[in-house]
Amino acid sequence: MRIAPGIVCLFVLILQLAGCSASYYWQATKGQMRVVNGREPVDKLLAQPDLSAELKERLLLSQTALQFAHQELKLPDNGSYTSYYDTQHSYIVWNVFAAPEFSLEPRTWCFLVAGCVAYRGYFDPDKAHNYAAKLAADGSDVYVGGVAAYSTLGRFKDPLLNTMLPLADSEFIGLLFHELAHQLLYIKDDSAFNEGFATAVEQIGLARWRQDHYLPLDSADSPSVTLQRQQVSELFAETRQRLEALYAEDIPAKQKRPAKAAILTALGDAYFELVAKWSAAGWQSRPYEALILQGVNNASLGAIATYADFVPAFKQVYLSCAESLECFYAQSRELGALDADERAAAMQNLLLGSAGVGQ
Repeated sequence: MRIAPGIVCLFVLILQLAGCSASYYWQATKGQMRVVNGREPVDKLLAQPDLSAELKERLLLSQTALQFAHQELKLPDNGSYTSYYDTQHSYIVWNVFAAPEFSLEPRTWCFLVAGCVAYRGYFDPDKAHNYAAKLAADGSDVYVGGVAAYSTLGRFKDPLLNTMLPLADSEFIGLLFHELAHQLLYIKDDSAFNEGFATAVEQIGLARWRQDHYLPLDSADSPSVTLQRQQVSELFAETRQRLEALYAEDIPAKQKRPAKAAILTALGDAYFELVAKWSAAGWQSRPYEALILQGVNNASLGAIATYADFVPAFKQVYLSCAESLECFYAQSRELGALDADERAAAMQNLLLGSAGVGQ
């Protein structure tokens, strides 16, 4: 049987993007093939008379946001998000995060195209949890998180997914901006840089979208929810500082374990003290509650840091550019072109500058 050249190219690419074993390669290949072969053009779907009103509304919103992303945010226009795929699941991929028992430094997995990243993704949740269990058995802290979308960095025309539809409007639109930002700028071996940049573009893009469309904040970005997220982020930062100090101590592991457990228990107690205050104020949102209930550890704290730590640094670049996107993108590329040590130092300097602005 003759194999189509496109499938051969797809398999080769997945081998480059995937992890270390043949079984992992195969699950990644099959998962991506399902997405590629199952996509339907948005225009074709919108022409169907029996299309549900909910799906039609989300598809129309996505195309309006996509046009804004290309024209106003100068994000790549390569056919991504002009098709739709129903995964039949709540998430498209489940990412495994891991860290040593006494370190907040995330474990990384290295791929030929994507470089080294701080997670390993599976299209099958059972396979993700089984792999996480193996890592845990070796003594690592592990965390498995489902994701609504991922980027192939422009190598495929990424589709809209059913997993994105339940999001609030701002989260839905922001996710499109975020994933397109990965296509604009991606630096191998630096997950924190890549996610910080994409998250900053997401937030900048949403602010411009609201201004352009004269939109108020929706429930996902209300002042109360923003304050709640900030309060929890401060708890996470304080917890990380306490853990880092503990891990740096020259004491036996048998002494570190109960001390670590006490710090993480204190985090949970502090969170639910906040919940009580939120309830008294009549606030219904519970940001990060599922994570807290699951149990925070080095891996989940590292995952949060990967996405959040460098956002203020990129916001500082944006402000220094007088909110010019062309300047912001150019300076971000210059940061990305630095070698790893120089880039890390530059980002830390920017973080210090952003802290100064906030005082």
